[in-house]
Amino acid sequence: MTRPTDVPPPTAQPPLSAAARSSARLGGTAVEPEPTPSGTVGAAGGARTGGLRLAGLVLALAAVLVVTILVSVTIGPADIAVADVLRSIGHHLGLAAEAPARLTDAIVWELRLPRVLTAAAVGAGLAVAGAVMQSLTRNPLADPYLLGLSSGASLGAVAVLLLGASIALPPAAFLGALAALVATMTLAGSLGALTPTRTVLAGLAVSQLCAAATSFVIFWSATGDSYREILGWLLGSLAGSTWASVAIAGTAVLVLGSALVGAGRTLDAFAFGDTAAAALGVHVPRTRWMLLTLVALLTGALVSVSGSIGFLGLVLPHAVRFVVGARHRLLLPVAALVGASFLVWADTAARTVFEPRELPVGILTAFLGAPVFAWLLFRSRAESAS
Repeated sequence: MTRPTDVPPPTAQPPLSAAARSSARLGGTAVEPEPTPSGTVGAAGGARTGGLRLAGLVLALAAVLVVTILVSVTIGPADIAVADVLRSIGHHLGLAAEAPARLTDAIVWELRLPRVLTAAAVGAGLAVAGAVMQSLTRNPLADPYLLGLSSGASLGAVAVLLLGASIALPPAAFLGALAALVATMTLAGSLGALTPTRTVLAGLAVSQLCAAATSFVIFWSATGDSYREILGWLLGSLAGSTWASVAIAGTAVLVLGSALVGAGRTLDAFAFGDTAAAALGVHVPRTRWMLLTLVALLTGALVSVSGSIGFLGLVLPHAVRFVVGARHRLLLPVAALVGASFLVWADTAARTVFEPRELPVGILTAFLGAPVFAWLLFRSRAESAS
């Protein structure tokens, strides 16, 4: 006996909505109801159109990022053409036999390109981590450092810098971030169920404790050059980026960032609260632990090579949400590409605008992020009133 083809098979659980749209408020999400069986064909066509639109937007932003990387490498005290950048990259990758002049090749391959690629990876990762944190905690003021990760990483980094073991800075900062995560989650779990409010409060407590310990260590021990080195790292800087930095940040974004982007539908469910997410088939406690751990690992890896770069993970997800809506399947990849391009240009400005002095990029992102966030707040209020 054959099954009628015009009757859809039953489903055990209702599917997640594929048509979430942004509300007019920061962090808000609105979702349209699923189509009825009679609208299945139209829904499929709409899904294909939405998929093509997403692919086209991602490809366009990826092209912008590639151009941004190539052009930013040419900017600096030494005038270098894009053709020289391409020849240097091609030569080292074995795609071109001819290399540019030795000095030009060294500037491109050893100095500027690792820094630009590290900036792109850090910008992409912080933007994705910020968007995920805002969804998991349902807090529009959440950023990647909410769980005390930045303060924990700072404590680990300051400890090894004062010991004169700067080569161990990335692993020490990463371990410090993980220690802060464990402390935050343990404290939040000891208070009962792992709710967004308890997680945020526990993260705030751990962050303040680590910040106080860092300040004490600096006050007690830092002098001279070590003080300047510590200050530069705490303010967020990409000046010391190498190919090892590219490997750490790039691998973290490709592995952990891709896993977070793939959880877009689950994050859409979390936007409505734990009860709604559970009704949609999400195992809330286990999934929240898993996603928070992925965010912590990603943030710890990024902070270990760049220091604390503020406002990027807070502001960019909101700015992108205003443009593309609140569906995480679209929001996360777009935020990653926009964040990558933004931090590349911010770091390029930080190292060139004040020549011969170099400004830590974290200062510049704070200067840019604060007024932009204020503008987003005013715009949200105006749209809510209308």
